[in-house]
Amino acid sequence: MGSPKAPAIDVKHLSKRVADASGELVILNDINFNVHSGATLAIVGASGSGKSTLLGLLAGLDAPSSGTVCIDGTDIFALDEDGRAGLRKEKLGFVFQSFQLLGHLNALENVMLPLELRGEKDAREKAEAKLERVGLATRLRHYPKYLSGGEQQRVALARAFVTEPPLLFADEPTGSLDAATGDAVIRLMFELNQERGSTLVLVAHDTSIAMQCRQTVTIAAGRVLSPGQASPGGRQIFQQAG
Repeated sequence: MGSPKAPAIDVKHLSKRVADASGELVILNDINFNVHSGATLAIVGASGSGKSTLLGLLAGLDAPSSGTVCIDGTDIFALDEDGRAGLRKEKLGFVFQSFQLLGHLNALENVMLPLELRGEKDAREKAEAKLERVGLATRLRHYPKYLSGGEQQRVALARAFVTEPPLLFADEPTGSLDAATGDAVIRLMFELNQERGSTLVLVAHDTSIAMQCRQTVTIAAGRVLSPGQASPGGRQIFQQAG
């Protein structure tokens, strides 16, 4: 028998501390968890609890004070900045709350961009197909300022999925949308994720979104709460759904 496959993400003793006027501020303290390939994980917690900081560390966009993050068995902080950038280009897709579309590019060009950066020759065809998949086949030539918030987020989803990354990160992807539009975007995100069999990690402010994920990590005061442990606000958390 072969050796067991490494988790898609393996986090060990991850901490983040920064200096402030009063001395040292602990943002994250001794975070430990893993996510297996194809799983869906929600990171939840109160505003300011460190959720987005944790997501940035998982993506190698920030450096921890201590601890490790391994992606598919590779310790990302053993890599230099160029190495981490290469890993992100090869393995990761991102969806942001604020969409992060380039205003001088139309919808098609925004989705083509990550493919062009990888040197793929069929970037236009793949981008058109993905925009059609998210329901924007008639909006290819529209610039972000002429798209609604929901349409912009669907362009962002198409851009994140067009390279078919094995791992997708989403930072409160419905935070800028109304409830109905947000629900539609979340359904689409899970559909795209299931079609690809990729691993999805999302920061969620909405418990109903988190409940759709197979795993949750709840952050409170910079720590991960244990399953069933009450948060400072008294709410019980869950670790594994369904």
